[in-house]
Amino acid sequence: MAAEPAKYLYDMSEGSAQMRTILGGKGANLAEMKRLGIPVPDGFTVSTAACVDTMAAHGQWPAGLWEDVQDALARLEERTGRTLGGERPLLLSVRSGAVFSMPGMMDTILNLGIGDETVEALAAEADNARFAWDSYRRFLQMYGDVVEGVPPHAYEDELTALKARRGVDQDTDLTTEDLQELVATFKDVSRRELGRDLPIDPREQLRGAIDAVFRSWDTPRARVYRRANDIPDDLGTAVNVMQMVFGNRGETSATGVCFTRNPSTGAHELYGEFLVNAQGEDVVAGIRTPRPLAEMEEVLPEAYAQLVQTMRDLEAHYKDMQDIEFTVEDGTLYLLQTRNGKRTAAAALKVARDMVDEGVLTREEALQRVEPGQLDQLLHPAIDPDHGRTPVTKGLPASPGAAVGELVFDADTAAERGGAGEPVVLVRYETTPDDIHGVIVAQGVLTAHGGMTSHAAVVARGMGKPCVAGASAIRINTAEQTLTIGEHVYREGDLLTLDGSTGDVYGEALELVPPQINEDFQAIVGWADEVRRLGVRANADTGEDAAKARELGAEGIGLCRTEHMFMAADRLPAVRRMILAQDEDARAEALETILPMQQKDFEGIFAAMKGLPVTVRLLDPPLHEFLPNLVEQSLLVQRLELTGGDPQELESARELLGQVKRLHELNPMLGTRGCRLAMLYPEIPEMQARAIVRAALAVREREGETAGVEIMIPLVAYANELATQREVVERVVAEELEAAGEQLDVTVGTMIELPRAAIVADQIAAHADFFSFGTNDLTQTGIGISRDDAEGGFLSAYVSEDVIPANPFESIDRDGVGGLVGIGAERGRSVKPGLKLGVCGEHGGDPASIQLFEELGLDYVSCSPYRVPIARFSAARAVLKGERRADG
Repeated sequence: MAAEPAKYLYDMSEGSAQMRTILGGKGANLAEMKRLGIPVPDGFTVSTAACVDTMAAHGQWPAGLWEDVQDALARLEERTGRTLGGERPLLLSVRSGAVFSMPGMMDTILNLGIGDETVEALAAEADNARFAWDSYRRFLQMYGDVVEGVPPHAYEDELTALKARRGVDQDTDLTTEDLQELVATFKDVSRRELGRDLPIDPREQLRGAIDAVFRSWDTPRARVYRRANDIPDDLGTAVNVMQMVFGNRGETSATGVCFTRNPSTGAHELYGEFLVNAQGEDVVAGIRTPRPLAEMEEVLPEAYAQLVQTMRDLEAHYKDMQDIEFTVEDGTLYLLQTRNGKRTAAAALKVARDMVDEGVLTREEALQRVEPGQLDQLLHPAIDPDHGRTPVTKGLPASPGAAVGELVFDADTAAERGGAGEPVVLVRYETTPDDIHGVIVAQGVLTAHGGMTSHAAVVARGMGKPCVAGASAIRINTAEQTLTIGEHVYREGDLLTLDGSTGDVYGEALELVPPQINEDFQAIVGWADEVRRLGVRANADTGEDAAKARELGAEGIGLCRTEHMFMAADRLPAVRRMILAQDEDARAEALETILPMQQKDFEGIFAAMKGLPVTVRLLDPPLHEFLPNLVEQSLLVQRLELTGGDPQELESARELLGQVKRLHELNPMLGTRGCRLAMLYPEIPEMQARAIVRAALAVREREGETAGVEIMIPLVAYANELATQREVVERVVAEELEAAGEQLDVTVGTMIELPRAAIVADQIAAHADFFSFGTNDLTQTGIGISRDDAEGGFLSAYVSEDVIPANPFESIDRDGVGGLVGIGAERGRSVKPGLKLGVCGEHGGDPASIQLFEELGLDYVSCSPYRVPIARFSAARAVLKGERRADG
């Protein structure tokens, strides 16, 4: 059967909240509010399918779409008793509305349909000429900027100049005559910038506005936001066309934004701002300073009471904190939007926990309301409370947390320097959606204008970045790249510290301290533990790291990298002697020096993890990490030869150079490392096995309990490698236990980090008690790329150009490397059904990768200590997502 053709247009009465994928989030929620009897302006929605088909046709609208729009407009005109461009004018707003809320999408167009004739009709109907001409100038500015591409400063400069000539500060201080002059000026600006007049036919304007929404889906700022938030590129955006309601009709009209709970703290309190005699964009644009929502009760008491009740009703209906936009026209309340509100990580956890306590949500539902990345945000540092410094200025605490970075004044510079790993703080009058690429990589944001619901505040909160907004005392000169606070002038590159929790700004770099994990955090992650199936371990190489991992909920150590224990200056010489030894005696002597060091390290880890399993990976050193650099050693020999240095020193340097040349490898990451080194020199794994057993027994004797010992053979490609190394380890373990007269359970397994190992996992499993997938090296060897070279080279371009969905070292290549993990798991368990399977690559802390590992039925993941709570939480979400798939 042929697929039913997509429907491109829906009247608002046709939709519901379940139609997000076709109506977009905004359109679906508007339809749902209308269905619930909440006052919303009438209108219609052009579906996401229309956008997708238009993009597929390279901007050409699908057949019948324009006719559908005109039919819907005719129905709207009939319902409202008004006509677009007629004597009783219908004015429209045009807004984008993607499936997921996207700050990078198109700005709103208001007052579409107003013109030289309709402005007079609007003025007469409202008995308010100033309101009508104010609406006209706003439309010209919005349409010229958003649809036609006129630089917004071209209009703003004229507006600022007019206010200066009139000696006024606010737009609302301009008279009707001033606004009439501004309309004429804006027409001239558009003509000058475009070489033609703006279109005057309101239907042509409507088509242009809808087309601009479609185009905005594929703008650079929208693509940047989607990439940063893992939003697919093929969803498209809907277009919401609604009858205008006017918050700028005088002192009984207003516009505002509110949240049903505090988006910064999560407190169950009303939170928001409003402006009297203003239109919707004024509040979020930071043009005028908004008033706290509580003051609305005095100014517009009836509308306020209705708004408060509506906020409660909407939160109860959606079972989530709502972000609401509203307009009051001549005392009548209208809602323009409701959506699940963006919130800080701390607020997300508090809201979820409170709603469970209130009986609104189950624990499982609450876990799905918190994103894993929000837990990560709570693990970031804050300013040391004992710093004793005085802030140089103060703004609004728009998004909590601390940020230290070098001052930059534009998003492009922030993106360039921040993307290169430099800590930067973005300073702007107020951010716009065009700044999204800079905000993403900045440590924090400071703005001179805007309130708690400004663009900067909302976006920063959603990203977990500190933001201080509305710091009105600062003066920014973008041309000279300076920030003036009081008498002090700061230039690009100077250091600032922001405290987004207090609004304080410091003109220096302050010390940061680790965050404190609160009760909400502990409760939510505790609920996750009740749901998850996957175990969560940590990668740790020291007793201190092991203790921190256990404090954060790790259930053992999944990877202890013994080569990391040898990098210290007091140990490196002994390791070099071992590697460079010319005979067994010299190597044995070096190993005797290393053994007690190893034992001491293992004792610290086993003590921290007593009662829990610890997987110790035997030595896996790319040899170049422990040897002198070949070029530097060659230059040293040349220098000694040229200067006639000490003969004994020269001879020693020559001998060392010869040894380095002998061991030099063109590709040491694929050279003599892992089990290959142990196959050549079995005395190395012998020494390590002795140190492990002795440490475990010493801890048990001292503390009455020790850790579970798991010894992992690295870089196995052939079953015989593992069989040989297992025999060495088991022989030494038996010798040590017999000598001590003790018993100790020791298991031996291997790391699967080579494609061949995954393919022949059934052969390898015959000699293994467990597999741990080393997905870092499996990614390098499976895709055939060097991590260091690729991440500094082509990978970023591959991601930005959509060649690949994500950096495969950050989130696992699901089909390729993930496929190898799946093959290894299936074939390993075909020989040993109970074979324990884990992951010890950095993907063990990535939520998307954990989802795959849950689907593959692995037993545990292992990650860095500070990502343990995220892994615990993500493992629970993976279970819940699997259950939803099964149900759906």
